[in-house]
Amino acid sequence: MKLNGKEVLRPTLVLFLICLLTTLALAGTNLLTKNRIAQQELLAEEESRQVVLPQAEVFEETDGYVIGKTDSGETAGYIFVTEAKGYGGTIKVMTGISSNGTVTGVKILSHSETVGLGANVEKDSFLSQYNQALPQSGFSVIKGATAGDGQISAVTGATISSNAVTKAVNEALTQYSAISGGE
Repeated sequence: MKLNGKEVLRPTLVLFLICLLTTLALAGTNLLTKNRIAQQELLAEEESRQVVLPQAEVFEETDGYVIGKTDSGETAGYIFVTEAKGYGGTIKVMTGISSNGTVTGVKILSHSETVGLGANVEKDSFLSQYNQALPQSGFSVIKGATAGDGQISAVTGATISSNAVTKAVNEALTQYSAISGGE
Protein backbone atom coordinates (compact mmCIF):
# COMPACT_ATOMS: atom_id res chain seq x y z
CA MET A 1 0.00 0.00 0.00
CA LYS A 2 1.45 3.27 -1.13
CA LEU A 3 0.69 6.45 0.80
CA ASN A 4 -0.22 9.52 -1.10
CA GLY A 5 1.09 12.83 0.32
CA LYS A 6 -2.32 14.42 -0.19
CA GLU A 7 -4.02 11.68 1.90
CA VAL A 8 -1.71 12.40 4.83
CA LEU A 9 -1.48 16.19 4.52
CA ARG A 10 -5.21 16.96 4.33
CA PRO A 11 -6.25 15.30 7.67
CA THR A 12 -3.15 16.71 9.34
CA LEU A 13 -3.99 20.22 8.19
CA VAL A 14 -7.65 19.87 9.23
CA LEU A 15 -6.63 18.63 12.68
CA PHE A 16 -4.13 21.48 13.02
CA LEU A 17 -6.82 24.06 12.13
CA ILE A 18 -9.29 22.55 14.62
CA CYS A 19 -6.67 22.71 17.39
CA LEU A 20 -5.73 26.27 16.45
CA LEU A 21 -9.34 27.49 16.47
CA THR A 22 -10.05 25.75 19.78
CA THR A 23 -6.95 27.29 21.35
CA LEU A 24 -7.91 30.75 20.10
CA ALA A 25 -11.47 30.33 21.43
CA LEU A 26 -10.19 29.29 24.87
CA ALA A 27 -7.66 32.11 24.98
CA GLY A 28 -10.34 34.61 23.99
CA THR A 29 -12.74 33.32 26.62
CA ASN A 30 -10.01 33.52 29.26
CA LEU A 31 -9.20 37.08 28.24
CA LEU A 32 -12.84 38.14 28.39
CA THR A 33 -13.56 36.52 31.77
CA LYS A 34 -10.25 37.13 33.58
CA ASN A 35 -11.35 40.39 35.23
CA ARG A 36 -14.76 39.07 36.20
CA ILE A 37 -13.21 35.98 37.79
CA ALA A 38 -10.76 38.17 39.73
CA GLN A 39 -13.66 40.32 40.98
CA GLN A 40 -15.58 37.24 42.12
CA GLU A 41 -12.52 35.90 43.96
CA LEU A 42 -12.01 39.25 45.68
CA LEU A 43 -15.69 39.38 46.71
CA ALA A 44 -15.51 35.81 48.05
CA GLU A 45 -12.37 36.68 50.01
CA GLU A 46 -14.07 39.75 51.53
CA GLU A 47 -17.08 37.65 52.55
CA SER A 48 -14.75 35.04 54.07
CA ARG A 49 -12.97 37.73 56.08
CA GLN A 50 -16.30 38.80 57.56
CA VAL A 51 -17.08 35.17 58.47
CA VAL A 52 -13.77 34.46 60.26
CA LEU A 53 -13.54 37.83 62.03
CA PRO A 54 -17.16 39.07 62.39
CA GLN A 55 -16.37 41.85 64.89
CA ALA A 56 -14.22 43.69 62.32
CA GLU A 57 -15.72 46.33 60.04
CA VAL A 58 -12.61 47.38 58.11
CA PHE A 59 -9.78 45.20 56.83
CA GLU A 60 -6.23 46.38 56.18
CA GLU A 61 -3.87 44.15 54.22
CA THR A 62 -0.32 44.01 55.49
CA ASP A 63 2.66 41.86 54.65
CA GLY A 64 1.35 38.29 54.91
CA TYR A 65 -1.82 38.87 56.94
CA VAL A 66 -4.86 41.12 57.33
CA ILE A 67 -5.68 43.34 60.31
CA GLY A 68 -9.39 43.63 61.13
CA LYS A 69 -10.45 46.87 62.77
CA THR A 70 -13.65 48.14 64.34
CA ASP A 71 -15.37 51.32 63.17
CA SER A 72 -13.55 53.22 65.91
CA GLY A 73 -10.18 52.05 64.57
CA GLU A 74 -9.37 49.54 67.30
CA THR A 75 -7.77 46.28 66.24
CA ALA A 76 -10.41 43.54 66.44
CA GLY A 77 -8.04 40.80 65.32
CA TYR A 78 -6.01 39.28 62.54
CA ILE A 79 -6.68 37.07 59.55
CA PHE A 80 -4.19 34.60 58.16
CA VAL A 81 -4.35 32.53 54.98
CA THR A 82 -2.34 29.33 55.24
CA GLU A 83 -2.05 26.04 53.37
CA ALA A 84 -1.36 22.40 54.12
CA LYS A 85 -1.29 19.21 52.08
CA GLY A 86 -4.42 17.10 52.46
CA TYR A 87 -5.34 13.74 50.96
CA GLY A 88 -6.37 15.17 47.57
CA GLY A 89 -3.98 18.11 47.39
CA THR A 90 -3.46 21.48 49.00
CA ILE A 91 -6.08 22.82 51.39
CA LYS A 92 -6.14 26.62 51.66
CA VAL A 93 -7.50 27.88 54.99
CA MET A 94 -8.43 31.35 56.29
CA THR A 95 -8.21 31.74 60.09
CA GLY A 96 -9.44 34.68 62.16
CA ILE A 97 -7.87 35.34 65.56
CA SER A 98 -9.13 38.09 67.85
CA SER A 99 -6.71 40.53 69.42
CA ASN A 100 -7.25 38.79 72.80
CA GLY A 101 -6.03 35.44 71.40
CA THR A 102 -9.16 33.50 70.52
CA VAL A 103 -9.87 31.81 67.21
CA THR A 104 -12.99 33.55 65.92
CA GLY A 105 -13.47 31.54 62.75
CA VAL A 106 -11.95 29.16 60.24
CA LYS A 107 -12.98 28.91 56.59
CA ILE A 108 -11.77 26.60 53.84
CA LEU A 109 -10.96 28.71 50.78
CA SER A 110 -10.08 25.86 48.43
CA HIS A 111 -9.41 22.13 48.46
CA SER A 112 -9.37 19.00 46.28
CA GLU A 113 -10.54 16.52 48.90
CA THR A 114 -12.80 13.55 48.20
CA VAL A 115 -16.48 14.47 48.04
CA GLY A 116 -18.39 12.93 50.94
CA LEU A 117 -15.24 12.25 52.97
CA GLY A 118 -12.41 14.78 53.10
CA ALA A 119 -14.65 17.52 51.72
CA ASN A 120 -16.58 17.32 54.99
CA VAL A 121 -13.85 19.45 56.59
CA GLU A 122 -15.78 22.38 55.08
CA LYS A 123 -18.75 21.72 57.35
CA ASP A 124 -19.41 24.10 60.21
CA SER A 125 -19.67 21.17 62.63
CA PHE A 126 -15.96 20.51 62.05
CA LEU A 127 -14.67 24.08 61.64
CA SER A 128 -16.48 25.48 64.70
CA GLN A 129 -14.33 23.24 66.93
CA TYR A 130 -11.45 25.67 66.41
CA ASN A 131 -13.40 28.59 67.93
CA GLN A 132 -11.66 28.62 71.28
CA ALA A 133 -8.77 30.25 73.10
CA LEU A 134 -5.40 29.53 71.54
CA PRO A 135 -3.93 26.36 73.04
CA GLN A 136 -0.33 26.57 74.29
CA SER A 137 0.98 23.83 72.02
CA GLY A 138 -1.45 24.30 69.14
CA PHE A 139 -4.42 22.21 68.12
CA SER A 140 -4.24 18.42 67.82
CA VAL A 141 -6.55 15.99 66.03
CA ILE A 142 -8.10 13.07 67.89
CA LYS A 143 -10.14 10.19 66.48
CA GLY A 144 -13.49 9.00 67.73
CA ALA A 145 -13.62 10.88 71.03
CA THR A 146 -15.11 13.99 72.49
CA ALA A 147 -12.60 16.76 72.02
CA GLY A 148 -11.33 18.86 74.90
CA ASP A 149 -9.40 22.13 74.96
CA GLY A 150 -7.02 22.30 72.01
CA GLN A 151 -8.33 19.03 70.60
CA ILE A 152 -10.22 18.66 67.34
CA SER A 153 -12.36 15.60 66.56
CA ALA A 154 -11.36 14.29 63.14
CA VAL A 155 -13.96 13.97 60.42
CA THR A 156 -14.87 10.28 60.18
CA GLY A 157 -12.90 8.65 57.37
CA ALA A 158 -10.92 11.83 56.71
CA THR A 159 -8.12 11.98 59.25
CA ILE A 160 -5.58 13.19 56.67
CA SER A 161 -7.85 16.07 55.65
CA SER A 162 -8.60 16.89 59.30
CA ASN A 163 -4.87 16.92 60.09
CA ALA A 164 -4.20 19.18 57.09
CA VAL A 165 -6.74 21.78 58.21
CA THR A 166 -5.35 21.61 61.74
CA LYS A 167 -1.81 22.05 60.44
CA ALA A 168 -2.91 25.14 58.48
CA VAL A 169 -4.69 26.59 61.53
CA ASN A 170 -1.62 25.91 63.69
CA GLU A 171 0.49 27.77 61.11
CA ALA A 172 -1.88 30.74 61.56
CA LEU A 173 -1.35 30.49 65.34
CA THR A 174 2.42 30.57 64.80
CA GLN A 175 2.10 33.68 62.63
CA TYR A 176 -0.18 35.30 65.21
CA SER A 177 2.37 34.61 67.97
CA ALA A 178 5.10 36.19 65.86
CA ILE A 179 3.20 39.46 65.38
CA SER A 180 1.67 39.61 68.87
CA GLY A 181 4.97 39.04 70.62
CA GLY A 182 4.13 35.54 71.83
CA GLU A 183 1.27 36.62 74.09
